Amino acid sequence: MSPTVLLTQPSRCFETVVVPELARVSDARRSASAVLRLWNVEACLADDVQLVVSELVANAIEHGFGRVALRITEEMGSITVEVSDANRAPARIRGAQLDDVRGRGLAIVAALVQSWGVSEGGCTTWATFPPREVRERDD
Repeated sequence: MSPTVLLTQPSRCFETVVVPELARVSDARRSASAVLRLWNVEACLADDVQLVVSELVANAIEHGFGRVALRITEEMGSITVEVSDANRAPARIRGAQLDDVRGRGLAIVAALVQSWGVSEGGCTTWATFPPREVRERDD
């Protein structure tokens, strides 16, 4: 009987600190775009990841305080976005009304990802995209 060989993708990580100004959200999105291209992430997934980066970074800047850290990891085809700030109050989905122009960011994140949540200490909000095989099976 021959041994089973598991082919796994190497894990990758990108980290940066974002100046806590709303005008810097686009910088975070562009950085994410460059990293995802480098990692050869397919365009439709890269678009969704960039949107999640934008929403989570904007949320941290607007509702958090202190420095904002962005971390994007890929492990075994699954991509996770983590955004941290010094606010211990956990991010939560708000109930936006039809005529509200704000308040839908985490609802958008929840609709795009496999799972999302907040760290036990409340300072980090994370969102995970499923591996390619799962995404292709769900299509």
